Amino acid sequence: MELSSILKPEAVKVFAAASSKKRLFQEIAEVAHTSHGFDPQSTVEALMERESLGPTGVGHGVALPHARMAGVEHVTGVFVMLEKPMDFGSVDRQPVDIAFTLFAPEEAGVEHLKALALVSRTLREQPLCTKLRANLDQTKLYAILTEAQSVQAA
Repeated sequence: MELSSILKPEAVKVFAAASSKKRLFQEIAEVAHTSHGFDPQSTVEALMERESLGPTGVGHGVALPHARMAGVEHVTGVFVMLEKPMDFGSVDRQPVDIAFTLFAPEEAGVEHLKALALVSRTLREQPLCTKLRANLDQTKLYAILTEAQSVQAA
């Protein structure tokens, strides 16, 4: 599995800020609607439901929100950079400025877990996150993400 199979260039966005987790999820839902055709309301509800089980902020300014949803055919994602980091209830209490959201079919098992592991491994690399934070151009962000994963696989 490669990031390029999960993430489309048009599913990479930069936002100035988000006033709350729900507002961020609404922004992500709009991107998911535009790039993948997902229903925005169902998307927000699925993300909020998953988040109620425990925060998906994994530390070092990174969050990995994810949800299983009806109508999703295969694991797919939305990548968002925030110019102004926000409180996300992360394990290390650091504000989040990188959010890689994954959506999976309701019955997805191993595929969903493999995608989460791939994204987590990729965004655990501090030099990569530094490079992402230095670039607020969506095309460059997509290239950095998909390039980094290709280099790791080699």
